Amino acid sequence: MTALPWSATMIAPDEEFGGAPLLRKEFSLADDHGDAVTATLHATSFGIFEAFLNGSRVGDEVLAPGWSSYEWRLRYRSYDVTGLLQPDNVLGAALGNGWYRGNLSWNGNSAFYGKELGFFGQLEIEYADGFVQTVSSDLSWQSGPAATIKNDLYNGQTIDARSAGDTWAGLDWDPTEWRGVHALEFDTARLAEPIGPPVVRNEVIKPVHVFTSPSGKTIVDFGQNLVGWVRFTVQGQRGAVIILRHAEVLEDGELGVRPLRTAQATDTLILSGGQDFFEPTFTFHGFRYAEVTGWPDDLTADAVEAVVVHSALERTGHFECSNELVNQLHKNIVWGLKGNFLDLPTDCPQRNERLGWTGDIAVFAPTAAYLYDVKDFLQDWLLDLAAEQTAADGLVPFTVPDILKYEEHPKEFPAPESTALWSEAAVWVPWALWEAHGDPAVLSRQYGSMSAHTRRVEGLLSENGLWDQGFQFGDWLDPDAAPDQPWNSKADNGVVATACLYRTARITAETASLLGYDQDAQHFASLAQRVRAAFNIHYIGTDGTIASDCTTVYALALAFNVLDSEEKRIFAGNRLSELVAKNDYRVSTGFAGTPFVTWALSESGHVADAYRLLLEEQCPSWLYPVTMGATTVWERWDSMLPDGTINPGEMTSFNHYALGAVADWLHKVVGGIRPLEPGYAKVLYAPRPGQGIDWAKTSLATPHGLVASEWHLTTDGEFKYTLTVPDGVAAEIDLPSTPRQTVEAGTHTFTTTGLVPAGDPK
Repeated sequence: MTALPWSATMIAPDEEFGGAPLLRKEFSLADDHGDAVTATLHATSFGIFEAFLNGSRVGDEVLAPGWSSYEWRLRYRSYDVTGLLQPDNVLGAALGNGWYRGNLSWNGNSAFYGKELGFFGQLEIEYADGFVQTVSSDLSWQSGPAATIKNDLYNGQTIDARSAGDTWAGLDWDPTEWRGVHALEFDTARLAEPIGPPVVRNEVIKPVHVFTSPSGKTIVDFGQNLVGWVRFTVQGQRGAVIILRHAEVLEDGELGVRPLRTAQATDTLILSGGQDFFEPTFTFHGFRYAEVTGWPDDLTADAVEAVVVHSALERTGHFECSNELVNQLHKNIVWGLKGNFLDLPTDCPQRNERLGWTGDIAVFAPTAAYLYDVKDFLQDWLLDLAAEQTAADGLVPFTVPDILKYEEHPKEFPAPESTALWSEAAVWVPWALWEAHGDPAVLSRQYGSMSAHTRRVEGLLSENGLWDQGFQFGDWLDPDAAPDQPWNSKADNGVVATACLYRTARITAETASLLGYDQDAQHFASLAQRVRAAFNIHYIGTDGTIASDCTTVYALALAFNVLDSEEKRIFAGNRLSELVAKNDYRVSTGFAGTPFVTWALSESGHVADAYRLLLEEQCPSWLYPVTMGATTVWERWDSMLPDGTINPGEMTSFNHYALGAVADWLHKVVGGIRPLEPGYAKVLYAPRPGQGIDWAKTSLATPHGLVASEWHLTTDGEFKYTLTVPDGVAAEIDLPSTPRQTVEAGTHTFTTTGLVPAGDPK
């Protein structure tokens, strides 16, 4: 059933009503057409909305319609409301500021997309005789105040329970004191049916501890850094106020709020005197701890609960091994994904930022596509990327949606131009989805965006064929950089950018070939060859050393296959091994190098080094945050210092998934499952065991069935391996000490000997 042609009007309340207006419309079912057979509500808003029919909430979605590039794509949702119909009805909507009008980014600005909230709804009721009755948002609707008197995604929500309850959405409500509505200018051509899943309540977590801080504050510990809100039922004196402040960590036993910067992350409830249910659904917080003041009695763990909110995603991939620290790291990566996949892939969910930074998802997409079915989720976001890119003459912005184009850029980030790794999201993300799902429609839909980005960067090259001019984030957050200089990395920006472009040009060429754009394929293949030649001529010394001679440049050169001879590859692998060992196996890479350094080591014959790098516990390392009690991946390797104080840098998040891209290596090298053909139509089983992990198992629900792999390494060097191949899938196995071979569908077990015995790599 389609909502076209649209008859609805985008309507706004005649008064502000505290930034959270209620809208309602009474109507009766049509006569003489038989029973109502189906009823579908199509709805969206300027801001966020919750729809109601006869007092019942419509659907289970929250924060609808989410955040898209509103200038070009305003998504609507469709809800089956047949079961809520009555002879006489009330259709209602509650509005909040959301991303449309609330605070966004770090400058304290708001209302980037418009000054007024609006609702656009069209209810279509089909009767037994085929007649369709349409009830649309128009000037006959009424508007009034809600119990919510303040709402903002960054700052929180205030609810006055003394105000109107849910009865406003029913027929018993007297709306004589309500006001009218007026129409807003709106082009229905912007309406887009969503591809991605809705944001929903996914799970509920009870506190693990309630305690009193050194300053006498009551703090609730939920045991997990999560994204969502706290809800509860409470009764107390009328007019009394309960306040909840949220934070990810403690510092000196108190709530660590400095990393939030200006985000207040505070929810407030004013009690009615009766029993009040409190759930602030017009905001969200990234937090593990909640500081509660004003609770009527002693607060106990069974009185409150945390609601985990993110896009509705199906889990597909799993990993587990003998090392519990690695298992916790993997859990942290999963929780980082969940917290930041809230309608779009954000960098962090807690401070005054929460933006769709392109660089983070560019490197994390393969990990995300293994852990969850993110195909539709990321395809929807890629449509926004393409829309922003088209409006910017092919430029892929730093963030999508791009509100930074309306902001004054920090001095560190001049007027943006295509930027290595970040802008590469236009190419790398759809390619990751292609490899995971094997659906050419993903590439076809995004090909214009992919090719436009690649052509634009081609135009930025110096005469020598290098991408060595203009601003670059480079190896952002190099652990050796000062806390206030995250851009100051050891890796030469031109080396990083040129290596990234080579990978991009190769992918774009292969995409063009797959889609039958032969002329483009030849052009981009030629570009890749030219960039590779320039890299090898200008960045590699006569002794094989790569310019800036640091871990990241060797990792990228090897992982992207930029080096044009086996001799250079061998040297680079050996030099990478030397550098990793010289640094005592502590991580020395930032955003660019980290996702690829273990890959570069293992693929160049240095598996043992990759394991030692993974398993190092001293800072900086993947396991250092785990030893410090982290339950999500941090933005900085040392977001919290060993003494328990928070990193002094202004930019410090405890929930940033980018450095968790190492899970791709865990799944495919330690676990041993790799696609030989897109979508896992053909699978390579090639686990590479190493000291410090005695066994590992991983599984993946592919489009062709469940793929599974499990191995055990004994103290005498015996390697036992079991794999499962789905029906109709071709499979090859490449095990240590055995020839590569093909296997049929089913479960198979192999045993080999002569490997390095299990045990502590140190």
